[in-house]
Amino acid sequence: MPTLETTQRQTPGPAAPGAGEAPGDRRPGFLGGLFRLRADKSRARIALGMVCFAGLFIVIAGRLVLLGIEPDAETGPRRAASSEIGTVRPDILDRNGEILATDITMASVFAEPRNIIDPDEATELLTAVFPDLDATKLRDELSTERGFIWVKREITPRQQAEVHALGIPGVGFLPENKRVYPNGVAAAHVLGFADIDNVGIAGIERWIDAQGLALSGDEIAPGENPEPSPVRLSLDLRVQHAVRAELVAAMEKFSAIAAAGLVLDVRTGEVISLVSLPDFDPNVPVDAQQPDRINRINVGVYEMGSVMKAVTTAMALESGRFTINSVLDARGSLRFGRQTISDYRGENRPLTVPEVFIYSSNVGTARMALALGAEHQQAFLRELGLLGRLRTELAESAAPLVPSRWGEINTATISFGHGIAVQPLAATMATAAMVNGGYLIPPTFLQRAEEDAQAIADQVISPETSEALRYVMRLNAERGSARSATIAGFYVGGKTGTAEKVVNGRYAHDQRLNTFFAVAPADDPRYLFLTILDEPKALPETHGFATSGWNAAPTTGRIIERVAPMLDIPPRFEPPAAPFPTMARAGAWGTTQ
Repeated sequence: MPTLETTQRQTPGPAAPGAGEAPGDRRPGFLGGLFRLRADKSRARIALGMVCFAGLFIVIAGRLVLLGIEPDAETGPRRAASSEIGTVRPDILDRNGEILATDITMASVFAEPRNIIDPDEATELLTAVFPDLDATKLRDELSTERGFIWVKREITPRQQAEVHALGIPGVGFLPENKRVYPNGVAAAHVLGFADIDNVGIAGIERWIDAQGLALSGDEIAPGENPEPSPVRLSLDLRVQHAVRAELVAAMEKFSAIAAAGLVLDVRTGEVISLVSLPDFDPNVPVDAQQPDRINRINVGVYEMGSVMKAVTTAMALESGRFTINSVLDARGSLRFGRQTISDYRGENRPLTVPEVFIYSSNVGTARMALALGAEHQQAFLRELGLLGRLRTELAESAAPLVPSRWGEINTATISFGHGIAVQPLAATMATAAMVNGGYLIPPTFLQRAEEDAQAIADQVISPETSEALRYVMRLNAERGSARSATIAGFYVGGKTGTAEKVVNGRYAHDQRLNTFFAVAPADDPRYLFLTILDEPKALPETHGFATSGWNAAPTTGRIIERVAPMLDIPPRFEPPAAPFPTMARAGAWGTTQ
């Protein structure tokens, strides 16, 4: 019979953990815990993987955005070149709307050297199409790791087709705006030119860039086809052609080394025509770099000779010290130490102011200037803008050459155009003021209304003095050295100028710069004409003379006759009834009716 102790041991009840269990009895609890542990780690790993993939996608997306908005090393230069060649320049028109300069689109060849497979083969193929290329230089450039180079700028359509047919990887085309000048040499010195990048280098083209009128590629939105407003000049292309033709003929006839001409509207200051020979074709701008191609009207400075006597005569009359009937002693010569001033073909007698002008007396003119003094002369010339650099739309200009010490001898010689060298354009501006009623109007190459000109004009002499100048210029055309410029029906007035050129510091008696100013009509002036012939030669028909009255004056007459109908100057075959009323009332010598 079991004992109590035995009975208690056999009685079922809660056992101590693990007590009496075999090892196999623990397996189900172990696996459950293990599965739970693995499940927890899997969830963590999945979460970590999601985070990593999300980060990777963010990096990729960011990189794509950067590639879309920023150029890489390869495309950057190409895009930069595209912005540079996209410059659009406004058309340049004459006063009648004729095109003087415009843009056309051309193709240029570029290469991306890092994408060139065989530089030697590419060089050989490209130089076959463009024989003028430097093969060594091109091969060296194609062998680099650069992203962009120009191969050939501004090619023809045929050349473009030939390069396209070559199929060279890494070689392509970009459109460029090329500046063209359909009238060739016409108005070359005014227009200037643009370089291969369509950037203005000289003349009005440079002014356009300075004014911000040309649009660069960066300013042009993709797909846009901008057309900047055209720039309308004061030039008349018809007059330009006529003036140039007459100057070319005069250069050939008189064997001159150079020539120049100018037509100025004295009421507005507009330059209607400017010609300087030899000139150049702005389509071939390299020709402009030749030293004899300068703009003689705007850049050259010259001793203008006796045309300056108009300024001295106006100065004398405006001062009140002289009247139109004043008499000056023109006998003999004036001596300043070893220097002597005499007349070319003197009358050797006392002369009235009009006679001093029409006989072009150096002595009489010098006496007027000496009576007023150097300071008065300097002040008057400064007021006329002859002692400073003249500024216009053309950046190219030159400062006058004036004596460092302005003594009596300088006062005397400057009075008749020696001893001071000025721009012909500045001299024309001053002479225009002498005949247009006394208004100094800055010249312009852009169109300008008369009221706008008056708003910026300075009154430098009185209307009475201006009438006196027109009167003596008309007298000179009737009786003096300007007779060869007289054209029936146009009532011309004028003044000749013959200046010996300075060579190696001395005046050369056989080398002259001849000038001639003409005003038309003289009683009611509208235009001032300037003609310059550099070193013209004497001819049998000029009886051995080579002074201005024998060459520059008749050339100007032919210009006036040819362009007057274009400038709306109607011919009048009956002289005006009272062209110079103030002079007539004063009883001036030789008053014309």
